Amino acid sequence: MKTFIPLTLGAAALAAIGTAGVAAAAAPYKHVVSNDPGRCSDGPAVKVEISGITPAKGTLRVQLYRSTAQDWLQKGRWLNRVEVPVRAASATVCMPVPGPGTYGVAVRHDVNGNGETDIRTDGGGMSNNPAVSILNLGKPNYKQTAFSVGNEVKAISIKMRYLL
Repeated sequence: MKTFIPLTLGAAALAAIGTAGVAAAAAPYKHVVSNDPGRCSDGPAVKVEISGITPAKGTLRVQLYRSTAQDWLQKGRWLNRVEVPVRAASATVCMPVPGPGTYGVAVRHDVNGNGETDIRTDGGGMSNNPAVSILNLGKPNYKQTAFSVGNEVKAISIKMRYLL
């Protein structure tokens, strides 16, 4: 079952996730890594369980950010990105983290795989599954999506949201 959100509510967040790689950034940012489940046997890492993916096609882009106002959903400020093909209504991604700290994860489902944000079909989700409202225009505050990681593997769940 899809979670429905009005067009204006999720647009800003989907656009931020979809265009995060456009701007150039300093060396600590923008690492594209493979989805290696072996990384989730030792930490620090985040095991991201994603549910509610529909339809079962396209690509998931999972991005890790530092949980700060300067970094969260800012262009080029993501730390690590994992892209995986969608094959089912759920997926598991192992995201390495640079070390203990406070982070946030954003997920975008590029349904047609064109690399662009298609507001009417693509979906999105974020750590802690924050409510999206007209007040935040689809971009929750970094504090709403923050979680702490020590030297362990932290498990989180993200429920995808779609407009239609």
